[in-house]
Amino acid sequence: MDMKELAEILACPQCKGPVKLVNEEKGLLCEKCGLLYEIKDGIPVMLVSEARKVTQ
Repeated sequence: MDMKELAEILACPQCKGPVKLVNEEKGLLCEKCGLLYEIKDGIPVMLVSEARKVTQ
């Protein structure tokens, strides 16, 4: 399964909304919460405590 397919089935752990692949497949963004979940070594780190707040 590639990262694009994985992004389609994952949800934001905070709001349960959809996430989208951004930054050349280096992160998953929840637009509703404004949280960016980093992808490290091909594995999304879906922890709210590890997410970065981004401004849109």
